[in-house]
Amino acid sequence: MRGSAANTIWWLTLLLASWLVADEGWSSEPAHQTVAVTFESDIQPLLTKFGCNSGPCHGKARGQNGFALSLLGFDSDFDHEAIVREARGRRVFPAAPEESLLLQKATAQLPHGGGVRFEAGSPPYELLRTWIASGSPRTPEDAPQLLHVVVEPSQRSLAPREKFSLHVRAEYSDGSERDVTDASAFQSNDSTLATVSRDGLLQAGPVPGETAIMVRYMNHITVCKVTIPLPGELDAGDYASLPRKHPIDALVWDKLKLLGMWPSEVASDATFHRRAYLRAIGRLPTPDETRVFLADDREDKRETLIHDLLARPEYADFWANKWADLLRPNPYRVGMKAVWMLDAWLRDAFRRNMPYDQFARELVTARGSTWHNGATVIFRDRPQTVEIASSVSQLFLGVRLECAKCHHHPFEVWSQDDFYGFAAFFSRVGHRGGLSPPISGGEELIYTSRSGQLAHGRTGESVAPKPLAAPSPDLAPEEDPREALAEWMTDDANPYFAQVMANRVWAEIMGQGLVEPVDDLRATNPASNQPLLDFLAEDFRAHDYDIKHLIRTIMTSRVFGLSSTPSERNIADLNNFSRYYRQRFRAEVLLDAINDVLDVEEEFSAMPPGSRATQLWTHRASSLFLDTFGRPDPNQDPPCERTSDSTTPQILHLMNSPELNRKLSLDSAVPARLASSCRSAAEIVEETYLRVYCRFPTDDEAERALAIFPGEEADRRQAVEDLFWALINTPEFLFID
Repeated sequence: MRGSAANTIWWLTLLLASWLVADEGWSSEPAHQTVAVTFESDIQPLLTKFGCNSGPCHGKARGQNGFALSLLGFDSDFDHEAIVREARGRRVFPAAPEESLLLQKATAQLPHGGGVRFEAGSPPYELLRTWIASGSPRTPEDAPQLLHVVVEPSQRSLAPREKFSLHVRAEYSDGSERDVTDASAFQSNDSTLATVSRDGLLQAGPVPGETAIMVRYMNHITVCKVTIPLPGELDAGDYASLPRKHPIDALVWDKLKLLGMWPSEVASDATFHRRAYLRAIGRLPTPDETRVFLADDREDKRETLIHDLLARPEYADFWANKWADLLRPNPYRVGMKAVWMLDAWLRDAFRRNMPYDQFARELVTARGSTWHNGATVIFRDRPQTVEIASSVSQLFLGVRLECAKCHHHPFEVWSQDDFYGFAAFFSRVGHRGGLSPPISGGEELIYTSRSGQLAHGRTGESVAPKPLAAPSPDLAPEEDPREALAEWMTDDANPYFAQVMANRVWAEIMGQGLVEPVDDLRATNPASNQPLLDFLAEDFRAHDYDIKHLIRTIMTSRVFGLSSTPSERNIADLNNFSRYYRQRFRAEVLLDAINDVLDVEEEFSAMPPGSRATQLWTHRASSLFLDTFGRPDPNQDPPCERTSDSTTPQILHLMNSPELNRKLSLDSAVPARLASSCRSAAEIVEETYLRVYCRFPTDDEAERALAIFPGEEADRRQAVEDLFWALINTPEFLFID
């Protein structure tokens, strides 16, 4: 704490500095300085540019070495106080600016953990020195307000290794503009595609693709989109010759033309057939189903297949299992019965093909008993107002507001005011009932309280409900604020609601989202194909948020049916869908696939005999296999993000699993039945390939497989089991191709 003597000294020093600056015979400002240097307009952007107020430095929660700043300068009052007043005012010294700790630390004239941030005499140094010498002024309240930040160019196509400089200007409420390039911070979304220096010099990398350069000035953010086409040009007529009957195809071809890429060939019927089953209903086709499809010579057989798959009962369990990752609560917190109720609610919603807007509305406005209405369980899992607000915004709007709870969002426009305004919609959610999880968790009632307010995390003032980037609703006293929120969320004019679901479904079907992560939609994380995302969202809205229609639209495109084999002009493509991206099975789908291949059943606790892994209602059902292949931990809070990467333990598990070996050796399993049948070795090989790979073996594969079979008189069972084991342990089985 500062004593009164220290205060007196500080004010005398400041007064002396102001006299010196006002004296016509001496000035600390350069001769060319015509505009006053102020804190908000000049100094805070400078601190952001050089990382002084970043998370690893003084912007962390407790600061660094006794000096704390608000993260990325979101709290100007706090920062000015910390620099000018704290530490007995020793960080700035107006009478002799060069002796200020702020300058001596940044130039490493005194020991500084952050090292040299800029050199003495450099433009940033002179800017800070001028500000300190002029008395460390704030920006006047009547100064023009910053409205927009513009980067030029906003879009640029570059050759590999080409360079150019970005220019940033600020636009103010009085119509004036200012070049703020030197005060702006730059960051590349993908440094392998393009790098950007601290001064805004951008250089393309050697790899073709597209990325975004984020530009930040005073908590205003803008983006420059950079495209690096593949060297060499294709004739425009080549792209015109590609089929464009499906809207998705036309939009993807347009993007590939921009990048100079060329799509792969169409996948074979067998590959498409297996892919469609796994993506639509999460299971392998049977050998008979494969034979029928491959023998079908109708031109529309692929479209017919998609239509038929979406009508099958497996669809609901498969897609509900996906949404369980996003909503399934921790059973140790809510109790087992509540988990079961939410799971049952999800499965019923997908069986009825509930429109997505109704799906979201019923969850967000849920009331009643957690033992009767499964949708209410999300409020039991997230009883705190700020917790449920973060979850809803991420799941249904693709906006990650969590950061804005404590500070201005580092990569978006959202502030603390936005966060608490959104969270206030849940301030009247009431809870009645006790908990004693995990087994006997008591019943809890979720209701709308007659009153309830949310205090702002920084100011402590009561906050009124307010949607994101929209005016506050006019709520009646008896009205549940959540109803107004659901109305705004599902309104056709809402730019987030349909897009995040369209992106989520696209990622589940295509193996990669148009935006990654799928629930992080923001200007600084642009879609790889924004026109395509816009089309999917608009078509989804136009068809009353029918999830099956959205899936059907994607899966009937030519893009979905492309081969995963790359060509010379798309081998480096990772997110423009010039080819299909292979992806490992989900844990539950893989376990079911192995059991289907061998025609055996799995036994799960708390499940009836014959249940499939995709029907599990809790992750607490014991399964070493599912844990190894990446199902979420039951203690992990939703939304749970899975990884599709392969790991060494997964490979070793399949090769050495006693449980898999037991299944292969069962007398009732397919290998034993085939070996004891009257089928020839060639027929057994064909049946095995149809079961595991869902295709016929090539001549070379058949010859190699037959070589492991003994003579006709010997026991064939070991050979058949070995063949099944070998095929199951291959990438072709483990991946959706």
